[in-house]
Amino acid sequence: MLALFFRDIRLGIRAGGGALTGVLFFLAVIATIPFGVGPDLNLLSRIGPAILWIGALLASLLGLDRLFQADREDGSLDLLILAEGRHMLAFTVFVKCLAHWTASVLPLVVAAPFLGLFMNMKPAGIGAAALTLLVGTPAITFIGAVGAAVTVVLPRGGLLISVLVLPLVIPVLIFGVSASYAAVAEPDPFLPPFLILAALTLFLAVIGPVAAALALRYAAD
Repeated sequence: MLALFFRDIRLGIRAGGGALTGVLFFLAVIATIPFGVGPDLNLLSRIGPAILWIGALLASLLGLDRLFQADREDGSLDLLILAEGRHMLAFTVFVKCLAHWTASVLPLVVAAPFLGLFMNMKPAGIGAAALTLLVGTPAITFIGAVGAAVTVVLPRGGLLISVLVLPLVIPVLIFGVSASYAAVAEPDPFLPPFLILAALTLFLAVIGPVAAALALRYAAD
């Protein structure tokens, strides 16, 4: 499993520009917001956490179609499905999700504090947004694994994955933004929405790989 983890990280970095593509897309989203809402620094500071989350969410969806595509093209996906039992296949999907998140999504989390400066965010807001992204973005990957498994047999399923996954990640977005806002709004507690966000990630870390493993077996049949 450790070899699979590092192999997927290498493939994720090389394929389609890897993390650089996601970071550039993230930067493009953040850089265009001031042109749309105007040069009001107070407004940019207020909407900063939401914009960071939306940008990171959209950037996270870019490479989901590559999660199982390389394995399908070289035939190793069929070997994994045939060789592994149901529970082991789910664990394999879990490892692949972690590798994809490390290669493609973690750089977005690292870039978020720097991009928060473009939105004139306070240090507390930048720190809270980065922390919630660190905790919440794995949930997006686990949900995306289900969409990638459903569309793995399609030659161009990237857009379809986004359509399938986007409605399902709305709760993650809501609690991530709520926790980020609560960190800079004194009357609002930070901990409750943050704990719900962490619980969502842990729940999806179990459900997502299992559902993706079932979808892969169905696709193989």
